[in-house]
Parts: sequence; C-alpha cells; structure tokens
Amino acid sequence: MDNINEPTFLREFFPEKYLKIIEMDQEETQICIHMKSITTHCRCHKCGTLSSTYHGTYTRRVQDLPILGKTVRLEIKAREYHCTNDKCDVTTIAESFDGFLDPYSRMTERCADFICTLALETSCEGCSRICNKLGIRISGDSVIRLLIKRYEALDSPIVGEAVGIDDFAYKKRNTYGTIIVDERTHIPVTLLDGRDGESLREWLKNNKHIKVVTRDRASAYAKVIAEELPDAMQVADRFHLHQNLLEAVKKALNQYLPATITIPHEKDSTDLEATCKKNRNRCG
Repeated sequence: MDNINEPTFLREFFPEKYLKIIEMDQEETQICIHMKSITTHCRCHKCGTLSSTYHGTYTRRVQDLPILGKTVRLEIKAREYHCTNDKCDVTTIAESFDGFLDPYSRMTERCADFICTLALETSCEGCSRICNKLGIRISGDSVIRLLIKRYEALDSPIVGEAVGIDDFAYKKRNTYGTIIVDERTHIPVTLLDGRDGESLREWLKNNKHIKVVTRDRASAYAKVIAEELPDAMQVADRFHLHQNLLEAVKKALNQYLPATITIPHEKDSTDLEATCKKNRNRCG
C-alpha cells in the first residue's frame, strides 16, 4: 500500500471551500482518499434554515468516479449541525458540500450523473456491467433505484389546459399503466400505475385547470374525468376513432361476404378422372 501525504494534484477536483484532503492510500485496485470537512455552517435540506450550531462529527464512506480503472473511495470526516428552526422536524443536518455530495448519498453527484447517463443510453444491467469494468461498484437494482430517485426529485412539469390520456402495457395482459401527454408540446407529463382510473383521479385533483381531455373510449377514464372535471370537454382521439371505424367496417363486410370463397375448376372432376384413366392405359 502506497501512502501519499500531500496529494496536491487532486485538490482542484474537489470543493476546497468545504473539504480538505488529508492523505491518500493507493492499492492495486482501489484508491482511498481521506478528507475532512472545514465548514462552519450548513443549510437545512428541508426548511432551508442556515445553521452554525455544531452537533458532532461522523465518517462518511462514499464512492467517486474511478481513476485509471481503479475504484475511488472517499472517507470524509463530516460534521452535523442542529437545525435552529423550532417549526422544522429535522433535528440534525448532514452536509451536502454545495451539490458535490447529497446528505445521505453513498456516491458523489458526478458519479451518479455518469451512471444515470450511461443507464439511459444502454440499460440498467448493461450499465452495471460496464461500471464494474470501469471501477464503479454498483448493481443493476441500485441503478434502478438511482434512476427512480432522480425522477422523483425532478420538478413537476407545467401542464397546459389540454392533455391526452391513454393506457399502455408494461407487460401485455398483465401490468398496465396510464400516460398523460401535454397536447400543446406533445411531451409526456407523467406515468401513472394502473388503468382503472383511480390513479388518474388523484392526479386530476391537483390539476383542476385542465379544460380539454383527449382520451380513448374506455368508460373508466370517462367516468373519472366527468366526476373530477365536470366542466372539461372530453374528446375521442383520432387513432381510436379510426380503429373503431375499421372494426365496424369489418363486421359489416363479414355479414354479407362469406368467410371462404370457392374457386371453380376449368374442368369438372369427372373429366379429370377419365383423362387420368386414359393416360394410364396408354402408358401400359
């Protein structure tokens, strides 16, 4: 194990305003960087109160981007502060180091950004295999949890007055969901679980400004929209109108046209049989 007491070349890659590098241990497949917090205050992640009331210290072990294929682990001696807001239910505040590291995350934000980008371009399992080759230790399930966490942290998109609603299949004939699309921008707004209308009902309660809803002809959606948005106009979308028209035309044609049509032969079966016997005689 090599020990480097003054790794000055690494300082520019970390927030010097909040963290100080103490030493670095280098092994065959791993690099461990020991750091300590030098902050004097911290902002509460829930109420936003800036507190300088010191509570204590603890050691955080987090993962960073690899260096030349070696896994990088940060051991940070971090500080905790008391939240001075009496109305806030948070007692102690963990440091975030100005976006470099979330209060309770086990990896740096830049490492999480890389993993999410790779997962969106490949797949969760494929991302896990590539990351492990590069020196980032993470499983496919952890990639999924990270993506869900990032999605839930996104700000809710602004929804216009006209939306489109339809169902889709996660797994055909087993699991379904509901998708809502902004009609003006044609951008998906949210995905809801199920297609029975109950999840849609909860979403509509928080979006009472909607005036036009484009949907299929399913009664579940129609009932929920009529109950939650009685003044909204419900429009049957073009795709399902075309689909219903095609089904109606097929049913009408099936009533007047037989399912199978017999094609007559040029010669009847008796002539064919006589010809076959004559050919056999000549051949004999």
